[in-house]
Amino acid sequence: MIGQLCTNTVFTKLVQSAIIKKKEGKNMAQSTLTIRMDSEDKKNMETLCKELGINLTTAFTMFTKQALREQAIPFRVSADPFYSTSNMEHLKRGIAAYNAGEFKERDLIEVD
Repeated sequence: MIGQLCTNTVFTKLVQSAIIKKKEGKNMAQSTLTIRMDSEDKKNMETLCKELGINLTTAFTMFTKQALREQAIPFRVSADPFYSTSNMEHLKRGIAAYNAGEFKERDLIEVD
């Protein structure tokens, strides 16, 4: 709820800023950007944008403005922990143990 309120506040400020700039005649030259994404992701993003009362162009423009303002991607970006060094070492040890016959066979147990 709080995160949604913060997001709505930021969104409102961005929209207000865009409206003020447009009214002041501060429109910059426009460029076209083409991106590729999964069709289902695009469909879901269009639905989300529609629910927010914006379109994809506005959403990506907002992302760009926020990234430029913060000089960073405006959300946390991290690698998949599966490919971390420690996990890869753990997997290598497990494979070595398996190949050496040093493993225990276990059953999956369903818990209610």
